[in-house]
Amino acid sequence: MLVAEAGSTLVTVAKDVKIQVEFNPALVGAYRLVGYENRRLKARDFNDDTKDAGEMGAGHTVTALYEIVPPGAVAEINNGGVDPLKYQRPANPAPAMVAVPSDEMMTVKVRYKHPDGDTSTLVSVPVLGRHTTSARHLGFAASVAQFGMLLRDSPFKGDATWTDVVRLAKSHRGEDRDGYRAEFIRLAELAASLARQRTTTSDLSRR
Repeated sequence: MLVAEAGSTLVTVAKDVKIQVEFNPALVGAYRLVGYENRRLKARDFNDDTKDAGEMGAGHTVTALYEIVPPGAVAEINNGGVDPLKYQRPANPAPAMVAVPSDEMMTVKVRYKHPDGDTSTLVSVPVLGRHTTSARHLGFAASVAQFGMLLRDSPFKGDATWTDVVRLAKSHRGEDRDGYRAEFIRLAELAASLARQRTTTSDLSRR
């Protein structure tokens, strides 16, 4: 581990790295960032070079997962048995927003400073709506996200189970040159076993 990761911890290639994502409302009705609760910045802080952010080392990568709701499903979620608000009502007419025709799903913007610099550089990359990411890597990342939500008993875990984590990780293991993915699968299997034991113990205590 020390040999493989030493470069990313000892050699800084960018400082105060910030990431901002803008989704196309024509393709994404709502979204939620999975994790990173303690790393979020206000929208206006993205362009503020006085705000501190994270550092990136040589060979360092960051993965961010978003839960996305299609536009047509948002109304169903918002009206799912929820009482109308007492002190607020929808604007009539609604505030005018002009839709810009585009087949882009989102735009990812990155700001960073050179290690010896004080002024940030902006990189903006559009992402098309079609599937372009390797399903193998995405599936494995999803299993890790499930694992984290189950560990924290997140209210957003839905109907995810430990069995789902192991199954998803195994089916999307792919190339595993350093054995990290196999190690994660063993860890997930151990967590699943402990969860089953805890459930069995709880059932016996109630009897």
